[in-house]
Amino acid sequence: MRVVGRFSLLAAVAAYATNSNAQAVDPGVRRAAADNTTPAPLPGLGSDEVSFFEDGLLRFNAVEVVTGATTTQGNGLGPRFNSNQCASCHLQPNVGGSSPAANPLIGVANADGASNSIPWFITANGPVREARFVRSSGVYDGGVHNLFVVTGRADAGSCNIAQPDFGSAGDPLTGSGGNSNVVFRIPTPIFGAGLIEAIPDSAILANMYANTAQKGQAGVKGRANSIQGGNANLSANDGTITRFGWKAQNKSLLMFAGEAYNVEMGISNQLFPQERDETPGCQGGYSTPNDTNNFPLTAAATPATAVLSDIEAFADFMRLLAPPTPAPATASTINGRAQFAAVGCALCHTPAFTTGIAMASGSSTHPSAALSGVAVNLYSDLLVHHMGQGLADGLTQGAAGPDEFRTAPLWGVGQRVFFMHDGRSSNLLAAIRAHSSPGSEANLVIQQFESLSGAQQQDILNFLRSL
Repeated sequence: MRVVGRFSLLAAVAAYATNSNAQAVDPGVRRAAADNTTPAPLPGLGSDEVSFFEDGLLRFNAVEVVTGATTTQGNGLGPRFNSNQCASCHLQPNVGGSSPAANPLIGVANADGASNSIPWFITANGPVREARFVRSSGVYDGGVHNLFVVTGRADAGSCNIAQPDFGSAGDPLTGSGGNSNVVFRIPTPIFGAGLIEAIPDSAILANMYANTAQKGQAGVKGRANSIQGGNANLSANDGTITRFGWKAQNKSLLMFAGEAYNVEMGISNQLFPQERDETPGCQGGYSTPNDTNNFPLTAAATPATAVLSDIEAFADFMRLLAPPTPAPATASTINGRAQFAAVGCALCHTPAFTTGIAMASGSSTHPSAALSGVAVNLYSDLLVHHMGQGLADGLTQGAAGPDEFRTAPLWGVGQRVFFMHDGRSSNLLAAIRAHSSPGSEANLVIQQFESLSGAQQQDILNFLRSL
């Protein structure tokens, strides 16, 4: 019998067995008083930091148009885009989360007279998705092909470009059975993202090398998205650890923001300065890059935040955004947490890290004291793992191959509607079982989960929905 941690499967079952054989069910999305309210900043921020957080939130909520000013500044939507607002994709349970239950892309598709057709995998009750093509013209592609174009919008002038062809339709909710060359990604939540950014590389590496015997027995290898050195998600730019995105492909929140602004809304910026589509007459009259620092500041009363580009403001908002708040513990969730560790889930879903310690500099502290020495209860090792044929998307990002994904942080999972990288399921139990397929590092862990009683599985589900 394989042993995971201090518990064998037999011991774990014996320790937590009950008389109930009822089948476990997903309790469903956990509701909280803070749902659909203004998102909270990190505790302990100074007044200046709060002003930058609020400025970033304002811009995160701004609706972009092709020509003319948004609620903050005009940057020029498109000409190809997936949505017109950061918050439309990050909205569950409030701004900063993931895909909401009511899909905002249905309204975005034909806003302001646009002539877009709604792709077969975008439905009113399905997840927000971006589409990537595995191959184009017979060669590897892997890039995002935007869902919509500005053609037909009242503010798009004579621009006339066509939507991509997404091929034959399949199941609109799961995505299965359709064009196999099109694969999907859903938005990752950004609650507590600044805390994740502030975890030292050394802490991630130490955790990766910890409990190697137990990980080996469970089949957890944790082969990382390494460009050089073979250690962990190493950035091709400077060799440090990358940690954001479904394949841990992005190094920082600023890069995360810059890529999303360009790829999801078609707005070039100082990190990604070229337009993805340079068709003449489709640029809305804006110079390239569209989003830049705002100089000069001519009025003495102008707030300090006004000089920032949008991507810098987005990054500040994400960096200073509070993490999810878990529900109060119950006997079931306490037992579920123990079971979660006993079967081996915590070998990849590391319960917690601690951010680095800020260094004092004169009368100020950098980085923010609110990010210094803080527990990060994210339930992820921030590494990439082989997840097998069942989840493979055929894409390579960095050195993370077709079936490799970052361990998804589980904090806040209780309030998510859709699961897995492509949003294929809204059922948490189904999402757990999807971890098992030929070649997955989670196979033995899922076998142990399946060997638990229905009551024990229910406790794990209740624990996860409490996060």
